[in-house]
Amino acid sequence: MDITVGLVSLGCPKNLVDSENMLGILEKGGFVITNRPEIADVIIVNTCGFIETAKEEAICEVLQMAEYKKTGKCRALVLAGCLAERYSGELFEEMPEVDAIAGVHAWGEINKIVKKALLGKRFIYTPEFSGKFKKTARKLTGSGSSAYLKIAEGCDNCCTYCVIPKIRGKYVSRPMKDILAEAGSLAKRGVRELIVVAQDITRYGDDLYGELLLPELLKELARIKDIRWVRLMYTYPGFITHELLQVIAEEDKICKYIDIPLQHASDSVLARMNRKDGKFEITRLLDVIREQVPGIAIRTTFIVGFPGETQSEYEELRAFLLKQRFDRAGIFMYSQEEGTAAAQMPQVEDSVKEERYHELMALQARISEEINQSLEGRQLEVLVEDIQTDGKEIVATGRSYREAPGIDGVVYLENAGNIQKGSFVKAEILQGFTYDVLGEIINNEE
Repeated sequence: MDITVGLVSLGCPKNLVDSENMLGILEKGGFVITNRPEIADVIIVNTCGFIETAKEEAICEVLQMAEYKKTGKCRALVLAGCLAERYSGELFEEMPEVDAIAGVHAWGEINKIVKKALLGKRFIYTPEFSGKFKKTARKLTGSGSSAYLKIAEGCDNCCTYCVIPKIRGKYVSRPMKDILAEAGSLAKRGVRELIVVAQDITRYGDDLYGELLLPELLKELARIKDIRWVRLMYTYPGFITHELLQVIAEEDKICKYIDIPLQHASDSVLARMNRKDGKFEITRLLDVIREQVPGIAIRTTFIVGFPGETQSEYEELRAFLLKQRFDRAGIFMYSQEEGTAAAQMPQVEDSVKEERYHELMALQARISEEINQSLEGRQLEVLVEDIQTDGKEIVATGRSYREAPGIDGVVYLENAGNIQKGSFVKAEILQGFTYDVLGEIINNEE
């Protein structure tokens, strides 16, 4: 009799890659995959444990899935991922609903974990990373036209607010041949956009080859015939080189888009964060990026309310955001995480953090809307990701080079009568909004 497995993936794109690898392993092992937890014999929740809100979401999701032991077919509940790695002992003791706890490096053995859990054995399995990347056939869960490509594991940056190095370990680059083999396989399965991810993609190759090889990797990815776009996420400012920018500028397939989590603009706050670059270096880098890659869309993130953040330090960040006019900026309130150096520093009151958060969110919303409005009349290439019929009207959405999936806005498309999901079209932007834009299809390129 077939055993059915459902998986819930929480957190970041790197976690999603692990989830898709687990699904591929399970399916290859003879399990039947379902997205309906009520009919699943086994439910896996792959969790995030980065900040407090993510932990709360994970616990709620696990408890919700545990209800299917009463109302559905669930015989085994597996808690996997970052939260499982970070709090394995406490979770095992406090959540009897969970049958197995599997750490971040356990996904390659998910078949064994599920089989053991189905035998009624309750256990924890949190192995250390072997340093070798497992080769698997991922089961893609997204639109099918885009896929994340993870090029490294772990992190060596050791920012004082971050627990990732403790959860995921030291930075380890994947062999380039393995990355290219996976990228080629994804292309053959219909993927048109590769989104390069890791905790820090700019450090790629330093540990394995003794030099920064992200530019070389990008050139190789751009040579894959059926890949149309390659997008860069999670770049660390200190490792963005002239060579990397040159590749972005010259390679047609590399999206003129870069995600650079900057976190703050005050030298004193950046020092307390253990960030390697100060405001002068960051400002100079942004000038160079915009000079070398005209029209590039820059996404970043900032933390407000970091321990000890004074009003003047916050005002410096606000002025920086106003001056730089980023295309996209995520604003986050500092989350005090046990086991980090920042957790021992004097904390900012929650009310102050919230006030600063809302002010910067409103400021960035205004900036983003103005930038989107400036696109009106411009023609952009758009990857079509969704097509729905609303009565007699066909409603389509997609993304241009300016939007990463899930975190940025979308392009709403008019005149979408004869297009297909996964195709590229040329659209003229008619109207810009805070996060999204409206465009009219001029021609179908495929």
